[in-house]
Amino acid sequence: MTDTLVRKPTFYNSVWRWHFYAGLFCIPFVIWLALTGAIYLWRPQIEAWLDRPYTHLALNGAAATPDAQVAAALEAVPGSSFAKYELPQAFDSAVQILVQKDGEASRVYVHPATAEVLNVAVEESRPLRLVFHLHGELLAGPVGSYLVEIAACWAIVMIVTGLYLWWPRSAKGVAGVLYPRLRSGSRIFWRDIHATTGIWVSFFALILILTGLPWAKAWGSYLGEIRQITGTASGPIDWTIGGKAPDAGDGGGEHAGHMGMGHMAGMAMPVAEMMRPGDLMRVITAAVPAGLAPPVQISPPKKVGGAWSVSSNAADRPLRGDMKVDGATGRVISRTDFEQRHWIDQMVGYGVAVHEGALFGLLNQIIGTLTALFLVMLAVSGMVMWWRRRPTGLLGAPIPLSRPRFGLGLIAIIVALGIYLPMFGATLLLVLATEKLLLVRVPGTRRWLGLRAPAVA
Repeated sequence: MTDTLVRKPTFYNSVWRWHFYAGLFCIPFVIWLALTGAIYLWRPQIEAWLDRPYTHLALNGAAATPDAQVAAALEAVPGSSFAKYELPQAFDSAVQILVQKDGEASRVYVHPATAEVLNVAVEESRPLRLVFHLHGELLAGPVGSYLVEIAACWAIVMIVTGLYLWWPRSAKGVAGVLYPRLRSGSRIFWRDIHATTGIWVSFFALILILTGLPWAKAWGSYLGEIRQITGTASGPIDWTIGGKAPDAGDGGGEHAGHMGMGHMAGMAMPVAEMMRPGDLMRVITAAVPAGLAPPVQISPPKKVGGAWSVSSNAADRPLRGDMKVDGATGRVISRTDFEQRHWIDQMVGYGVAVHEGALFGLLNQIIGTLTALFLVMLAVSGMVMWWRRRPTGLLGAPIPLSRPRFGLGLIAIIVALGIYLPMFGATLLLVLATEKLLLVRVPGTRRWLGLRAPAVA
């Protein structure tokens, strides 16, 4: 009993230090990801608002043929190739046609009746595409994706250690545990705001973090390798990895091009060779009654005489489906719905839909937004607490006590977490090695960081 009582404060202090350092690193990323993620959650409403000029168009006369609409889009971007035709969701809305030139995709809005080009927008410069890259890659490509993933891994550590610190040990009542004490002074106020916000947001925050991992460069590639090794790479993959569509080696196969807008590298091909007159109309005629969830995108074949691809790009992944259609006859060759995909892809699909606020509509968006705002409150309150308590000239880390003894169970949990989250495992080893071999040996740095002095042999 005496040994247990002695070790508890030591272990608590060690967890507190983990929480402090994880939070100090994660806080800027948490605020950034929460704010950009909250914006992206409302993508359907924002994009609908941005596309208002291209809806409810005046129609005088019969609609132009799809071939004429595609020709107008190609003429608007000289030297481009046809990539995708998006079925309008209303008869009086502009047809959106994606073309590609020199690896850059453009979205061309074409009047359905007159084939007049209403607007040309570079796909990756559209507002929500920029938010997507800001959120997932910090506009820094793979390096940014790695940074976001590392921050996400350590945010998990921050949340789990925070829950341990929050766990009521001698509290009387729920004040300060489930709701803040507002009249107990500023120190108690900020402590309670931080603690109670953390307990209410932790579950939802962990879901957001875990469901965002498939997009990350390292974890997404890691999942792709596991799928290959275990023989579960039956595809199709319809999420991006590190901001880009996976290639066939990642299990994408022939579906790797159907990742949504802005991920069409290598997809475009000469229209004269691949698109025979009337093919697109026959494919549209077959696609409309198929009932795929909008937006529905039609892609030309990759070889002469090949099948056309019809794919749902619905934000709610479980509603998605893919079809192959013979352009010469309009015959549906095959159809793959979400329920036919591998269970791993289904799990990821559900997770991605939750992460994007699409699985259960408006309520999903509201919960996601509140989670993001609570995370910002958690981060800000943590910064305020740190700033108010830090000693002058020091970082303000919790005072190091003697190193606690870790049981086999805790070690097993850390190892398992390191295997499940490779970037956590790698950075943990890097941090421990840097501390032991470098930081503790520099007196000024050691004192500022609040590290223990190295043991004397």
